Amino acid sequence: MATLQEYKCPCCDGAIEFDSSIQKMKCPYCDTEFEMETLIGYDADLKTDAPDEMNWDSTAGSEWSDGETDDMCVFSCTSCGGEIVGDRNTVATSCPFCGNPVVMMGRVSGTLKPDLVIPFKLDKEAAKKGLMKHFEGKKLLPKVFKDENHIDEVKGIYVPFWLFDTDAEANIRYKATRTHVWSDRNYNYTETSFYSITRAGTLSFSGVPVDGSSKLDDTLMESLEPFDLSEAVDFQTAYLAGYLADKYDVTSEESIGRANERIKTSTEANFANTVQGFATVTPEASSVRFGSGKARYALYPVWLLNTTWNGQNYTFAMNGQTGKFVGDLPVDKKKKNLWFWGILAAGMAAVVGISYLFWLL
Repeated sequence: MATLQEYKCPCCDGAIEFDSSIQKMKCPYCDTEFEMETLIGYDADLKTDAPDEMNWDSTAGSEWSDGETDDMCVFSCTSCGGEIVGDRNTVATSCPFCGNPVVMMGRVSGTLKPDLVIPFKLDKEAAKKGLMKHFEGKKLLPKVFKDENHIDEVKGIYVPFWLFDTDAEANIRYKATRTHVWSDRNYNYTETSFYSITRAGTLSFSGVPVDGSSKLDDTLMESLEPFDLSEAVDFQTAYLAGYLADKYDVTSEESIGRANERIKTSTEANFANTVQGFATVTPEASSVRFGSGKARYALYPVWLLNTTWNGQNYTFAMNGQTGKFVGDLPVDKKKKNLWFWGILAAGMAAVVGISYLFWLL
């Protein structure tokens, strides 16, 4: 059985967790606060603790079939003794029996240890308020959804990201045009001039993120960007206490394709912005080469909110650092139809009005 690591308050022996509002560890029972630096030595001491060995022989239960437990991990809570079941990627959760936050050390050690973590700055209440604000101004949102909607689940989760650093050297050729229009008493003239334009140079990229979890939709995670990497700190397991966390199940090698796509697109967009003063600009050839590339493993803070309405599940997400909120909303079909016919009627009225003016003239 794998082992867990809990952070105990030395004052009252309660389980302590990371408080995003003060950026410190805090005991919820006696309100004692701890600087993150003080836990470094505590971390080292905890890793040397050896569990008890109390073996029992038992014939209760039956044997698992082959493959049944391949994706299951069982952990024992050191506070209440309850068993916690997770999958092979779970690294932090809460005990379902006593509610104490726990970190599954077997899932964040060795080669799986992240390099960086951006701590949560916004709490669960901010996530709930973010959802209500997300509803504002949505004219096609069903009123009953907002009034009767109940949040089924709110969870703070550290999402694994691969961060790619590289220098991109590019050579890009464009075809561009300029037009000159004039007329005389007999004809209208248009002169089109064609140009071949070349741009070359180097751009440096740092911390280009690619979601390292297959459980979360990549589009949803990219919609939460940007995260401020300047606020990232060296990883400590203490930051995970009180939150959920998954290790990556998409490797850095498997993420290279997406990183290449994002960097190449950004490079081409930056170079295209330097080609100004033309009527049209069309890329003809592009060559982008990477150098000094490396990847880092980081955990980013995300609040996930799940709700059910009319038998359909809706998932929303909030950037736990900046508060940016994303998520699809249902559309009231009656309001949509009224809006469509209203726009159509206004357009027809405008056409009739213009036709009447021409008739008067």
